[in-house]
Amino acid sequence: MPYETLSSPIDTITVPSQAIDTYENTELAYDEPNADWRYNPETNNARYRNRPFTVLGRLIGILFPFTRFALGIWWDNFTGNSLLKQKKRARQLIKILTKLGPAYIKIGQALSTRPDVVPPAYLEELTTLQDKIPSFPNEVAFRFIEEELGKRPEDIYAELSPEPIAAASLGQVYKGRLKTGEEVAVKVQRPDLNRRITLDIYIMRLLAGWVQDNVKQVRSNLRSIIDELAERIFEETNYNQEGRNADKFKEFYGYMEEIYVPKIYWEYTGKRVLTMEWITGTKLTDIDAVQAQGIDATHLVEIGVECSLRQLLEHGFFHADPHPGNLLAMADGRLAYLDFGMMSRIKPYQRYGLIEAVVHLVNRDFESLGEDYIKLDFLTPETDLKPIIPALANVFGNALGASVAELNFKSITDQMSAMMYEFPFTVPAYYALIIRSMVTLEGIAIGIDPEFKVLSKAYPYIAKRLLTDPAPELRASLKDLLFKEEGFRWHRLENLLNNATSSRDYDFDSVVDQALDYLYSDRGAFIRDRIADELVNAIDSLGRRTIFNISTAFRQQVGLAVQETPAEYRQDSYTMTHLKNIVGILQQTPGFDPTHLISIVAKIITKPETQKMGQKVAERLTQKMAARLIRNLLIEDAKPEMRPALPAVSR
Repeated sequence: MPYETLSSPIDTITVPSQAIDTYENTELAYDEPNADWRYNPETNNARYRNRPFTVLGRLIGILFPFTRFALGIWWDNFTGNSLLKQKKRARQLIKILTKLGPAYIKIGQALSTRPDVVPPAYLEELTTLQDKIPSFPNEVAFRFIEEELGKRPEDIYAELSPEPIAAASLGQVYKGRLKTGEEVAVKVQRPDLNRRITLDIYIMRLLAGWVQDNVKQVRSNLRSIIDELAERIFEETNYNQEGRNADKFKEFYGYMEEIYVPKIYWEYTGKRVLTMEWITGTKLTDIDAVQAQGIDATHLVEIGVECSLRQLLEHGFFHADPHPGNLLAMADGRLAYLDFGMMSRIKPYQRYGLIEAVVHLVNRDFESLGEDYIKLDFLTPETDLKPIIPALANVFGNALGASVAELNFKSITDQMSAMMYEFPFTVPAYYALIIRSMVTLEGIAIGIDPEFKVLSKAYPYIAKRLLTDPAPELRASLKDLLFKEEGFRWHRLENLLNNATSSRDYDFDSVVDQALDYLYSDRGAFIRDRIADELVNAIDSLGRRTIFNISTAFRQQVGLAVQETPAEYRQDSYTMTHLKNIVGILQQTPGFDPTHLISIVAKIITKPETQKMGQKVAERLTQKMAARLIRNLLIEDAKPEMRPALPAVSR
C-alpha cells in the first residue's frame, strides 16, 4: 500500500530546467532587499577568527567521536568480529552524525544513496537520516510560526499534526490543513541553526585550506569547493528562497506530464516557515511498495535522470543535494519532487562543454576530450596535452567497456580522480557539486536496478541536443564530430541518430529544420563543400560499378572471358552502407513522414546554394573522370610490352 510521506522540502532532491536560454547567466532571483543571510566567507572567517577556544572545542567534539568509532572498527577487524558488529557500528555512526548536526547529517545522506560503496548494514541505518532525525519541541516550532507569519498556528491552520511527521537536518515537517480545506505540509526551521552551520563551515574551510596548502598532490581549490557548498546550505536555510526555487522549477517543468511540483502557499511562508501542498506518495527507493501499485520504478528513475540532465544542460539551474527521501512515486505514476532548498548553477559555456565532453567520451575522441577539459576549467590553456591524451585514452578506454550501454558514471569518476594526481588538473567548485548530484542519482538507480547506467540513459538526450540545438558551440562540436581529414564519418551520424530517436522529445521535423538552417547558413559552407566531395565519391563509385556490371553482362552475352569482380564492387561502399542504415533509422523514427520529404527536397533543390553545390559536383566529377582517363592512357603508353605484338613485314 502507498503511504503518506513528506520529507521536508529541506535537504534533498529537486530538479529544474529545460531548453530555453532565458535563465542563461542570471543568478537566482533574490527578491528580498536584505540578503544578509547569504554566505560570505570573509564575514564568516571574521566571526570565528578571534574565538580559538570555541573553534578548538568544536574541533575536539568532532574528532573525539570519530576517533572512537575508527578504533572500534579496528578492534572489530583485529578480533575477527567485523561482520558481527557491523550493525552496532552503523548505529554508532548514525548517533555521531546526528549529534554533530546538519553538515554531517548531509554527509550521511550522501552515503545512504551508494549501495555499491556502503555495506548493507550501514546503508540500512544511513537511510534513517533522510527524514528520521530527532525532532525539536513543538513549542519552539509553533513560536517560530507565530514570529514569521504574525499569527498563532491555530489562527492559520484548521488542523496541524500534534507531532512532526518528518524531521531532517535543517527542519521538521507537520501535516496540516488550511482554513480553506487544502492539505499542506508545514516546514519549520531548527533553532540555533545559523550558529551551528557557520562554525562547522569555518572548521571545514580551515582544514580544507591546510590540506590545499600542504598536500602537494591536491591541486583542487578546496576552499572554493567548501565555499560553494556553504553558499548552497545558506540558501537552504531561507525558506522564502526555497519557495522561489519551487516556482521556478514549476515554470520550467510544468509541461512534463510525469513530473509534479507541489504548490507553495506564499501567504503562509516566511524565512523560517514554509507551507506547501501535501503530496501523498511512496518513496522511490521502496521498490516493493511502488511496484505493488503497478508503477515501474526503473522508468521513474529514468524520468529523474532526464530531469537532472535538463537541469544541468539546459538552464544550468540544478539541485545540488539530492537524496531519495524527497522523490515520491505518486499513485497516478508521476514523479513528485518535494525539496527545492539547495540549488546551484552552471554557466552556458560550462553546459555546452559538458555536452561536448560526453560526446567525445562516447566516441573515444580523446584529443578533443583533452580540449574539453581546458574549456571546463580543469586545465589551463597553457597545459601541454600531449602526455595527457594517452592517459585519458587509458583511463576512459578501460572504463567505457564495449559500448555506451556499459558506461558507469562512478567508475569513470573514480578512475578520473586517480589520474588527476599525475597531471595538473584542478577540480572546479561547480563540478564537485555536479559529481555529488549525479553520483547520488546513480546510487538511487543502482538500488532499484543494479545494471542501471546513468550515462547510457543520458546519451540519447545529449545526442538529440547535439542534433537540434542551434547554439554555435554545439554546431561547431557537431561539425568536428562528423568531419575529419579522412572525410565524413557516417558511422558517427548513424550513432547519433540511433541514440537521439530514443529521447522522449525527439522531433524529426526539428532535426531536419535545424540541419537545413545550419547547412545553408554562412557557417555551413564548409559542410556543403564536404558534402559535395562525398557526393562526387559516391557517384563516381556508383558509376564505375555500373559500367563494370554492364561490361560484365555484355561479355557474358558474347562469350568473352569475364573479369573477376574487384573486391571494392562486391559490397556497398562505406558511404552507401551507412546511408542505407540511416534511411532505416529515419523510417523507424516517430514523426517520420515520407510525403513530407518531398516538400523538403523541393525546397532544397530551389536554393541557390544547392545549385552551386550541384555545379561543384559536376565539375569535380568531370575532373575526376578526365584525370582517370589520362592516367589510364599514360599507363598504357608507359607499358608497350602489354600491347598485342604486330606481325613482321617482309621486305
